[in-house]
Amino acid sequence: MRWVLLPALCSLLLAGGCKSGTPVTATQAVLDSADQVLVGMTHYVTEDGVLRARVRADTAYFFSNTQRAELRNVHVTFYDQTGRPTSVLTSREGTQHWRTGDMEARGKVIVVRDKDGATMKTEVMYYNQVRNEVSSDKSFVWDEPGRHAEGDGFTSDPEFKNISAKRPTGRGGQFTLPNQ
Repeated sequence: MRWVLLPALCSLLLAGGCKSGTPVTATQAVLDSADQVLVGMTHYVTEDGVLRARVRADTAYFFSNTQRAELRNVHVTFYDQTGRPTSVLTSREGTQHWRTGDMEARGKVIVVRDKDGATMKTEVMYYNQVRNEVSSDKSFVWDEPGRHAEGDGFTSDPEFKNISAKRPTGRGGQFTLPNQ
């Protein structure tokens, strides 16, 4: 009798554990469907033989059918036309599109400009390779020596020399307002 109750009790505990256990996370789903998974990924982006970006991630999930990689704990160093570093982006996660070269960073996105330590902070940032511009449709905070700006979105060159902001507020410098 004792041996019959033990398997029944174990089955009951396992069934109860599944109902209140940890649900399948998005990371687990991504891991299950990825064609390749790389831990400690580094990718060099070049243009005409000149280094333009170095993309690093703790983990990268590659999907051949959509030609994209989902990245975790992202660290990107951007370089100018001569191969000198211009800025560093960090974020919790991101997407890199192989075919177009476009990228998206998500989750506590911070870009620090090398020459003066200026910072751009937002929750989502997009990079369009064809237009060579970065943008966000989320609120942002921009700080550089002598200037502070906030807004509901922006478009800029990758070096943040010319920033066009949506509904900007701030102090110092000049702001380029969008055409209404």
